[in-house]
Amino acid sequence: MYIVQIASECAPVIKAGGLGDVVYGLSRELETRGHCVEIILPKYDCMRYDHIWGLHDAYINLWVPWYGAAIHCSVYCGWVHGRVCFFIEPHSQDNFFNRGCYYGCDDDNMRFAFFSKAALEFLLQSNKRPDVIHCHDWQTGLVPVMLFEIYKYHGMEYQRVCYTIHNFKHQGISGVDILWGTGLNREPYYFQYDKLRDNFNPFALNFMKGGIVYSNAVTTVSPHHAWEARTTDVGCGLGHTLHLHQDKFTGVLNGIDYDFWNPEIDRYIPYNYTQDDFEQKAYNKKALRERLMLRHADKPIIAYIGRLDYQKGVHLVHHAIYYALNKQAQFVLLGSATEPAIYAHFQHEKQFLNSNPDVHLELGFNEELSHLIYAGADMIVVPSNYEPCGLTQMIGLKYGTVPIVRGVGGLVNTVFDRDYDHNVPPEQRNGYVFYQTDHHALESAMERAIALWYEYPQEFRKLAITGMEYDYSWNHPGANYVEIYDWIRHKW
Repeated sequence: MYIVQIASECAPVIKAGGLGDVVYGLSRELETRGHCVEIILPKYDCMRYDHIWGLHDAYINLWVPWYGAAIHCSVYCGWVHGRVCFFIEPHSQDNFFNRGCYYGCDDDNMRFAFFSKAALEFLLQSNKRPDVIHCHDWQTGLVPVMLFEIYKYHGMEYQRVCYTIHNFKHQGISGVDILWGTGLNREPYYFQYDKLRDNFNPFALNFMKGGIVYSNAVTTVSPHHAWEARTTDVGCGLGHTLHLHQDKFTGVLNGIDYDFWNPEIDRYIPYNYTQDDFEQKAYNKKALRERLMLRHADKPIIAYIGRLDYQKGVHLVHHAIYYALNKQAQFVLLGSATEPAIYAHFQHEKQFLNSNPDVHLELGFNEELSHLIYAGADMIVVPSNYEPCGLTQMIGLKYGTVPIVRGVGGLVNTVFDRDYDHNVPPEQRNGYVFYQTDHHALESAMERAIALWYEYPQEFRKLAITGMEYDYSWNHPGANYVEIYDWIRHKW
């Protein structure tokens, strides 16, 4: 199959979050399965050009229809760690992608509406006719809309679209100007409830809703999150739309890159190890203590790695620190706060706990240190309010670091409670799960994990090794997406 990914990110050249990792990881997996994959991206001024090899002109005279006129664009081609990527650069006074940032501008809706239009125009003018166009998140929600309403009448009637939603929180809410900019034009038609009209604001259009309505298949990043989005407020107002289109909506768990997250070959940790020589992990624990100036003691280390914000259950992260200390465990935190108030709160805690030899709070993000924490910690806590997929728990499992997670989203699909998950045989259970958002729920799971570490160390070791044996690489998601691509090619 010939597959084109259209996205606003692709790691490591453009990465603001997990979206970039997915676009790169899935593309690479599809290629290893023998498919031809190309990626179309905006050419931001601030992207990591040092990760692009052989950047050259691919299509220098692309004219993209816009507001009844046209904007001249150049398209460049280069290789990002083996993936073929096309970068679209508009030559316009709007400076759509010369902002020194990826997102956060007042006209983000217009910027990515233009990018979606330009990507389709590039495919049309360069005679690229992929079997499947795979687009991602609200930024490219208009791709299937314009393909179906405009481009299929210009020679692109056989292209099929898979649309993946990584985060329902950001949907691309816009006004009527988007219609006139992109050439969709017909206001009464698109403001119908079964088209682009936002479910709760009759005067607004919703990019993500358009993507759901018009694409041939819709996915999100874990099976349980797909259920949550359809039936709970996690869908952020799109639950009814997803229900209407449930026959084409499914959840596919993201994978992680085992070339990068793997204690057997990790170059950021002092001692590599496997499940066969699990004892080597203890040397990384010693190295972690030395680096963070924690005292050497016969205690478990519990870690938190990730953003400090509402989504991640920041109130429970805070509580986990003190509960761990109270239960004779050590705690290591590596996280960057997304709001000034949260940063100030944890900065205060850092100063308050500064002299405690059993805790270290690192405010910010440090890639190298994160690897050492995964390798050196005994447990990792993931108390998210919501978590579409979650990579932290999957990385923790690979490193033999037992996850303690809240039972939401992808956490439910990857972590199975040692004591209470009766859907999984005891020998396949790999962590601890709690479900409520209060302190008592978190404490119940942490207490069980800490008690096992102290009272039954061999059982704890067995639990950690069981986690390492799980395969959460891109292998299974890659197979799932190939099935979806085949389905939409032959169904429609």
